Amino acid sequence: MAEWFEKSFGQDYLLVYKHRDLQGAYEEVHRMMDWLELPEGARVLDLCCGMGRHSMALHDFGFQVTGVDLSEVLLAEAKKLDRKGEVRWIQGDMRSVPLTEQFDAVVNLFTSFGYFTEPSDNERVLREIQRLLKPEGRFIIDYLNPSYVAAHLVPHSVRTEGGITIDERRRIEDGFVRKTIVLQDEKNREERVYDEQVRLIDRETFLQMLSRAGLAADAVYGGYDASPYEPDDSQRMIFVGRREA
Repeated sequence: MAEWFEKSFGQDYLLVYKHRDLQGAYEEVHRMMDWLELPEGARVLDLCCGMGRHSMALHDFGFQVTGVDLSEVLLAEAKKLDRKGEVRWIQGDMRSVPLTEQFDAVVNLFTSFGYFTEPSDNERVLREIQRLLKPEGRFIIDYLNPSYVAAHLVPHSVRTEGGITIDERRRIEDGFVRKTIVLQDEKNREERVYDEQVRLIDRETFLQMLSRAGLAADAVYGGYDASPYEPDDSQRMIFVGRREA
């Protein structure tokens, strides 16, 4: 049986998440420049690059960028955004990235972690980040704050985009935040259903996972404003660190 992410990151994803714009990605990359501490021309891997918003922003800030994603649909959108072909785009699974070279930094953004049912698969991703980093190379993992998600979960929302009703139901279940998305096309009454899930991993557990993978977190931020992580108040949990030598 196919994994949920093999189905959900297709053409309809572009509709459901169309509110994520390039300007927001530029602002986030601008704020993470001090965290990366990299010279112009440094090699950066955007792991789970999606539509390429952050990859393009990283390129425009002067880095040599490689974007990796599993979805053919999202990579096709990224290539449209990259009109001059300035970023290298690679299709691949983040548990086994089809690259042998090492990078000055690896970034994993917009909660692109914790997708797998088996915890060992999430650990595999961290080991891949370690493998792909040069010694002392930098990493950023932008993850949700599980405490905030649990306290502020919106169980149900409905909106309309381009004649399609998007019905989203969210729940906390078995250690995951899960979302069921139902798209109803008003024109032909066609219904399409997608599932998403992200494992809820608290800060201490995440730090232990990083350490086991040979990664050291230098800081944990609660947002791109570099505010300190606060379990009750922070919307994000952003790990910034380096590969251990």
